[in-house]
Amino acid sequence: MLEHKTIKFIKSNHLIQEGDRILVGVSGGPDSLALLHFLFKLRNQYNIHLVCAHVDHMFRGEESYRDLLFVKGICEAWDIPFEAKRIDVTSYMKETGKSSQTAARDVRYEFYRNVMDLHSLNKLALGHHGDDQMETMLMRWTRGATGTARAGMAIQRAFHDSELFRPFISVTKEEILDYCKRNGLFPRIDPSNEKEVYVRNRFRKHVLPFLKQENALVHQHFQRFSEELLEDEQFLLLQAEEQLQDIIVEKGENRVVIALQPLLIVPKPLQRRAIQLILNYLYIERPKALSAIHIEHLLEMFRNTHPSGEIHLPEGIIAKKSYDECTFSFGDTLAQPYSLLLQIPGYIFLPNGYKITAQYIEEENFIQSSNYILRLPVDFDCFPLRVRTKKDGDRMKVKGLEGSKKLKDIFINAKIPLVEREVWPIVEDDDGNIIWLPGLKKSPVDQNVEKLKSFICLKYLKE
Repeated sequence: MLEHKTIKFIKSNHLIQEGDRILVGVSGGPDSLALLHFLFKLRNQYNIHLVCAHVDHMFRGEESYRDLLFVKGICEAWDIPFEAKRIDVTSYMKETGKSSQTAARDVRYEFYRNVMDLHSLNKLALGHHGDDQMETMLMRWTRGATGTARAGMAIQRAFHDSELFRPFISVTKEEILDYCKRNGLFPRIDPSNEKEVYVRNRFRKHVLPFLKQENALVHQHFQRFSEELLEDEQFLLLQAEEQLQDIIVEKGENRVVIALQPLLIVPKPLQRRAIQLILNYLYIERPKALSAIHIEHLLEMFRNTHPSGEIHLPEGIIAKKSYDECTFSFGDTLAQPYSLLLQIPGYIFLPNGYKITAQYIEEENFIQSSNYILRLPVDFDCFPLRVRTKKDGDRMKVKGLEGSKKLKDIFINAKIPLVEREVWPIVEDDDGNIIWLPGLKKSPVDQNVEKLKSFICLKYLKE
């Protein structure tokens, strides 16, 4: 049963101590409501003080406001201090360009920090469970995460001069629903959890059921792997830190220079982690767009016999190889021309914070047509494709128009600032014909692709 598993998990990981003052993040759904109830029943055993926090992200109008009132009513009935806030996350998304889930998480955690200060709390409890852990790990592996990110969510970690912990990581969603039923809890259900537009939901609906069918205890194996990976990673990072003393030539606030020969003679696992440590030092906040493929591209450049090379990393870091050294620094990416080969299938991260993905589509019922998407027939005879910056005199044929048009005029008509034009991606075929100006115009090659059952789909996406 959930109670026995969770108490054992709490004790073995020392998650709760006598007299803790705990904030519980509660949406009103099954996971967080069960957690609030579980800790409420546990309060006398550990002499803990509870406060409940709820954020209405205002995505669902009156329906999400009723979630707030529901949680408020629960707290009044159980005599638990309650703090809530309604935040227009949609406006925040427009201001920052962040995705809905990232934006919602940002504002929610900021509110938690404020409530913890207000009530002098020392811990934050969240209702993530074993299924959530599996989803997170699978998503990150698929995206190409590196280092400790591959281990998913930490059981406990530092948070705002205090601690965040997840006591339900050892149990499944099914066990939580059973707990709610046995204790007469009637949680609110967020309909967005069923929408397959979200990657997490697709893993939840299609991948997890298969894994559980193969092994009902698969969540335990994932968690054990997570903990082992964290331990191994910590050991390897310590080893890499020792090696860095012989690798780093120069270290400044926004610039690191390394010697390549000492790096390349250490074992490859330490090479990867040495690079990760360098990037962790330079980035104020590690960007999600940074993945294992960036590390591999850097190592390929280092091993290449050519004496020079350059790789643009997310959020403005440029790695420049020159003979036996490589310099990592924040460069003026808008002044740096580039020309990159686009692999199919594959993807390219661009200096302007976007990426271009390419994949084969088989019998897709609907692919929305827009200037952020280019569709090509599978037998397109002008591969490979390159993504580059503009050149003087660039022209392209535009879908729906006769003749060709200057890229300069397209930029002017779209009111694209001069500084953005310098780094705007241009996709050309092997004959040098411009076939796509992502987000603005595309050529007639996209004209009749919707009639095909299979085609190549290129997408221009914000990271």
